[in-house]
Amino acid sequence: MTAANRGPVYPLPLKEPHNDPRFDCGLVFDVAQVLEAHDYPALAAGHDLLELSQALFGFIYSTEDKV
Repeated sequence: MTAANRGPVYPLPLKEPHNDPRFDCGLVFDVAQVLEAHDYPALAAGHDLLELSQALFGFIYSTEDKV
């Protein structure tokens, strides 16, 4: 990150067919590990991973519902 005074980069536009190979289970697991490394509780259930995945997707990508 830089101190430059720029506008926000996120959310990114999501083009058809609504998939991005960078957004996968590995990304979600990596973010979960970062949270745990910062002393947040480990994700304990599949529902936790689903919620984290949806939160990441909502942060990263712009959908028509947001616009």
